[in-house]
Amino acid sequence: MLKILLSGACGRMGRQVAACTEEANAVIVAGVDVQCQQSANFPLYPSFDWVKEDAQVIIDFTRPEGLPALLAYARAHHLPLVLAATGYQAQELAMIREAAKEIPIFRSANLSLGVYVLKALSAKAARLLPEFDIEIVEKHHNQKADAPSGTALMLYDAVKNEASQPIHGRHTRTQKREKQEIGIHAVRGGTVPGEHEVGFYGPSESLLLAHSAQDRSIFARGALRAADFIVWQQPGEYDMESLAASMIS
Repeated sequence: MLKILLSGACGRMGRQVAACTEEANAVIVAGVDVQCQQSANFPLYPSFDWVKEDAQVIIDFTRPEGLPALLAYARAHHLPLVLAATGYQAQELAMIREAAKEIPIFRSANLSLGVYVLKALSAKAARLLPEFDIEIVEKHHNQKADAPSGTALMLYDAVKNEASQPIHGRHTRTQKREKQEIGIHAVRGGTVPGEHEVGFYGPSESLLLAHSAQDRSIFARGALRAADFIVWQQPGEYDMESLAASMIS
C-alpha cells in the first residue's frame, strides 16, 4: 500500500485525493496545510516541520508560494514528489529543476489522462493544419484565481510554432486577426470543474477538440496514478507523457 504525505490536505483537491486513496490501494499517513481548521482520519500539521510519519511520496496541491519549504522537506527526506500546482514562474521552475537532480519529481498542469490525449491530438492537428487559425477557450469555477489556466497554457505550448503569438482575449484590439495569433480565452463562473477547447478554423471548415471534467475526482485519481509511477523512478523531471509511455510500453 502506497504511503502518501499530502500537501494541501484541507483544500478542495486535497480532500478529493484523500477520498480516492482506498480505490488506489494507497493511504494518507499525514497531511500538511497552513490553514487547516478541520479534522481528518490522518494526522494534520500546519507545516512540514511537524511531520514525523514515514511516507513514500508527497502529493502537493498547494500554491507556488509554498514550493521552497516543500522542496526542502522532499530533498531532506529523499521523497519523490508529485507537483499538481499551477502558476510556477521561472525562478520556481529553476528550483524544481535543481531539486530533480536529487529526487524524482512529477509535474503537470493537469493530471487527467483525457487532457493529455487532448494535448497530443491538438499538437498533431496543428502540424496537419498549418493554415488554420487556432483558438483556445478554457472554463473554470468562480473561485479559480489564475487565468488563463495552466492547462490552457500547456495546450498553447502544444500547438504553437516559432512565429506564434499568444493573444489573451481581444477586448483592447481593434485590428483584424493576424495569422500568427493564437487566442487564449478564460471563462469563470459557477462550479465548473474545468473545460478546455482547442478550435482549428480554416476556409469553409473547422475542427473542435474538447475535454470536459465532470468532477474533480479525475484530477485526484490522476495524482494518485502519478504518485504510484514516480515512486519507482530515478531522480529527474517527469510528466504526463512519461506516465503515458509507461502505460503502453
